[in-house]
Amino acid sequence: MQTEQEADKEETAPGVLPDRVRIKLTLAYVGTHYHGWQIQARPDGPLLTVQGLLEQAAARVADTPVHVHGAGRTDAGVHAEGQVAHMDIPAGRTGVDWQLALNTLLPHDIRVVRAERAPEGFHAQFGAKRKRYLYRLWLSLRYTPPRLYPFVWSCGSLDVDRMLEAAQHLEGRQDFSSLKNSGTDLLSSVRTVYAVRCLSAGAHGRCEGERELVWSFEADGFLKQMVRNSMGLLVAAGRGKLSPDDIPAILAARDRRKAGPTAPAQGLTLDSITYV
Repeated sequence: MQTEQEADKEETAPGVLPDRVRIKLTLAYVGTHYHGWQIQARPDGPLLTVQGLLEQAAARVADTPVHVHGAGRTDAGVHAEGQVAHMDIPAGRTGVDWQLALNTLLPHDIRVVRAERAPEGFHAQFGAKRKRYLYRLWLSLRYTPPRLYPFVWSCGSLDVDRMLEAAQHLEGRQDFSSLKNSGTDLLSSVRTVYAVRCLSAGAHGRCEGERELVWSFEADGFLKQMVRNSMGLLVAAGRGKLSPDDIPAILAARDRRKAGPTAPAQGLTLDSITYV
């Protein structure tokens, strides 16, 4: 199962040690001030990441190092409402209220929504069956409400009917090499996109003025920055810079240079992950 910055499965899903208990975490965070989910070591010290802060907090509560394994690696600036992770804690710490304990230690923009005993055999990454991302657009260039600024791409007026027509070409099982940014080695660039939908009510026609538009992308996995590149392609169609009928040829080319610019990170949110 792939997400925005996730490679193919390169390791065997580890089991739980006899003296450990696996805890499933559901997480929400604002990604604005973080260098993404994944810990990134540098000679001058690690960058500030969501995973890094979670592991620091978990180690304090468990009084031993704890590895937090996420379902996917969100990029710098990307948000989450339903990120899922797991951690193996000492069996003697199962009585801890892990949600409360972690939220007490974490910054206000990272929250544990739920902490629960994981089902037998659960693995946050390898067990994921389906993931959904939301991307928010603000359809005015005059101003963006400050409360929305960190969470939208202010892109101006768009022809949503053209975008809806273009979105149909992004669905199904196909090779999405043209929508994959470099930087991750993969066994395959083939993914199944179940649905690309505009969720905003009454979003048909040409949208003018101040309005938020929300798009949903649901798939069995995503290549590196695939959602942001898909959104960039749909916005290009909405601006009239390409025809919806151009998209099959863009995908068939398997060439990232054909698909145009990547949409900004701040409009993207990992919304939910399905395991059943």
